[in-house]
Amino acid sequence: MSDAVSEALGPYGLRALGEERDQLGEGPVWNQRYGELWHVDIAGGKVHVSPLPHSLSVTLDFDGEVSSVVPRAAGGMVVTVGHEIVTLDADGVRAKLACVEHELADNRFNDCRCDTKGRLWAGTMSKTRRPGTAALYCLAPGEPIQRMVPETTLSNGISWSPSGEQMYFVDSTTQRIDVFDFEPSAGAISDRRALAYVEPNDGLPDGIAVDSEGSIWLCLFGGGALRRYSSDGVLEEEIQLPVTNPTCPTFGASDLGTLFVTTAKHRLSKRQLASEPLAGAVLALEPGVRGLPVNEFGG
Repeated sequence: MSDAVSEALGPYGLRALGEERDQLGEGPVWNQRYGELWHVDIAGGKVHVSPLPHSLSVTLDFDGEVSSVVPRAAGGMVVTVGHEIVTLDADGVRAKLACVEHELADNRFNDCRCDTKGRLWAGTMSKTRRPGTAALYCLAPGEPIQRMVPETTLSNGISWSPSGEQMYFVDSTTQRIDVFDFEPSAGAISDRRALAYVEPNDGLPDGIAVDSEGSIWLCLFGGGALRRYSSDGVLEEEIQLPVTNPTCPTFGASDLGTLFVTTAKHRLSKRQLASEPLAGAVLALEPGVRGLPVNEFGG
């Protein structure tokens, strides 16, 4: 049994962590070094740091929309804020690493993750969903940021296969999970192709996480569900959630056996909010499979 403990509310031990409710919860990562779950509230400009098994959070405030956070090998964290990638070290000192698309007022960073070599892969999005105006970038420590996938619209989930030889990517408005061949030593991607398609009525494909068996877990924003796809794109499982807007999953806890899912109140009506008391909560469940460790920036 994993060490995230609270009252079960549904199948797979589904439960909510704490009383906190985010407007637009996103970007959960498990910091195995400290036994903490990190996630952001984009609309609130906040990073939440939650030591587990206790779920009381420390909240860090930023000036702008905070879309993602990852651990830093040198200590502290890397955070995407608006158009910028910034570091926050263990002493609380902040520094800017990169800035992109500053001329596009309606764009901002969205999801980001690190590969096994400690490079940060960070996607941008158009808040007005203007086609082709965003991109997926890669930032290696000490090097200029590089645009790797141009002409995206709403960059979302990023993850890798257990072997590290495939990279998965979601540009949400395509309604797909895509896969690239990935060369870990150089961080090179090639042969982009569709892996799995989501019907628009089923929800918007959002964040993803890969388990130790190589399957991909996908949140359906607006669809109230979490799906598991095989590495060849076959739908293996769908778990209905008590919220309309799940945003992103990540594996964590001491055995990497708990799946944490951020959620959002974003765009819900008063009637929906009244019927969804867990909207904006971090959910946790035990899916019966373990995840992969989170990679640190520069690690």
